[in-house]
Amino acid sequence: MDIMSESVTTHIYTIYILLGIMVFNLIAVSTIKNFIKLAKLLRFMTPLYHMVNAMIIYTGAIVAAFTKDMSPTVILMIAAGIFILVIEIKRYKKMRVIKSSDIVLQAEFYGYAKKIYIIEMAVLVLTYVIAKMF
Repeated sequence: MDIMSESVTTHIYTIYILLGIMVFNLIAVSTIKNFIKLAKLLRFMTPLYHMVNAMIIYTGAIVAAFTKDMSPTVILMIAAGIFILVIEIKRYKKMRVIKSSDIVLQAEFYGYAKKIYIIEMAVLVLTYVIAKMF
């Protein structure tokens, strides 16, 4: 059972790492006013973001399969992981098509990205709190 406790520990730490990446990205969107620099930073952070999210989903699936637990909390965690994955892909797709000459779209993106990161953090924290309660 020691392997399972390490898997749960890895799962929890990767949740903290993903939350840290979300906070870092939100701070970057709030402070970097040059869109090209911001786009380069977010383009670099996106694969890391998805890798950590995949690690969370993977370790959670391993723990759920080992314990043969398919409770509503586990289903909520799966849904939250997929939601975070999809909403981040939508953010990236919106950022990707903005050209350096599209000043209006760049300004709109800042508000959109802030909203996306706040929603992602809320979903992650809320899912974590619900999992701890039940």
